[in-house]
Amino acid sequence: MTDVSGNLVRRLSLGDAVVIGLGSMIGAGIFASFGPAAAAAGGGLLIGLVIAGFIAFCNATSSAQLAAQYPTSGGSYVYGRERLGAWAGFFAGWSFVIGKTASSAAMAITFATYVVPAAWVKPTAVLAVAALTAVNAFGITRTAFLTRILVAVSLLALTAVVIIGSTHTTSQGVPGPAVTGYGVLQSAGFLFFAFAGYARVATLGEEVKDPARTIPRAITIALGITLAVYALVAVAALHAVGPASLAATNAPLNSVAATAGTSWTVIVRIGAATAALGALLAMIAGIGRTSLAMARNSDIPRWFAAVHPRFSVPHRAEITLGVIVCVLVTIVDLRGAIGFSSFGVLLYYLVANAAAWTQHPEHHRYPRYLQISGAIGCLILVATLPIASIVTGILVLALGLGYRTIRLRLHRSSTS
Repeated sequence: MTDVSGNLVRRLSLGDAVVIGLGSMIGAGIFASFGPAAAAAGGGLLIGLVIAGFIAFCNATSSAQLAAQYPTSGGSYVYGRERLGAWAGFFAGWSFVIGKTASSAAMAITFATYVVPAAWVKPTAVLAVAALTAVNAFGITRTAFLTRILVAVSLLALTAVVIIGSTHTTSQGVPGPAVTGYGVLQSAGFLFFAFAGYARVATLGEEVKDPARTIPRAITIALGITLAVYALVAVAALHAVGPASLAATNAPLNSVAATAGTSWTVIVRIGAATAALGALLAMIAGIGRTSLAMARNSDIPRWFAAVHPRFSVPHRAEITLGVIVCVLVTIVDLRGAIGFSSFGVLLYYLVANAAAWTQHPEHHRYPRYLQISGAIGCLILVATLPIASIVTGILVLALGLGYRTIRLRLHRSSTS
């Protein structure tokens, strides 16, 4: 029988948590966001990468500081409720769920794009979502084990890209998009999509051993490794093919590998597909835990608060999520999904920074200026995303806020 109010089990070690964080980040940025970033900023994407990395670091320290005090599932949804009130918590949780649901669809399409012909991309992406939803449903330790394999294969492929990009070039000096301040900031917004997985560890707070010690360490270690990998790949890609070629393709690292011969693109395709699977796997786990926390507080239907009695996972939330992502896969545009995802996730971290700023001195592990910088950075990057992403994000955000308003009014009417 399902335990609707049950607790999750602490099974994840520091190594497991770091790997899940790496699996959430490596893949999304490397294989999906470099193209839009180059289109926005040209060679200025390196500056955008630094900006995105700094804002991610600010957000990571806020998330780590909060997770140490509130080691439970839900991430900034819980932190916002505890520090800023129920509405702020809902704002964060809903932003996370909608942003990462779009990310899941984007990663499924990315995976399929690298492994099958164009005509089969959508069906293959749907099958990938269904398969990884099933993996998550059989328990979080299986999630961590599979993610280790996926991350290892991805890093091997990226190592090959860095070596090829550093030693080969086909760039003939073709000018890329003009470098402007607005374009650099927009590229940072796209590239932030690549870093957002570090807080996935915080959403698993109820399943990590010794969370007050493990969560902060896992977040900072995973982010540091990812930033170093991204920087190496970005420099190698710009050297090999230049910003114009990066901006013109949805598979920029394939272009890099092709400078050493078409046979090398097979390695990149395997790495891209593997990285996308790793990111998708961890996203499903993270969204499921945030949905669990929201359901426990009735911010979404309580039916989603069920925890499987054998596998200790929020199976109803994860299966429902899988169905929604499968539907999205059939209708979304990859680049649009990245912008929409960044919109939701940046607002999620805005709440995290504000919540961390309000913590009492005994819980402060990092300087307050990092929280202020992170909050301001999130607002700036949101404002510079493509207009379509902003408008769509506002509409979906308003839908969630409207739902909560109606539910609270109905609740007050029934109890008066």
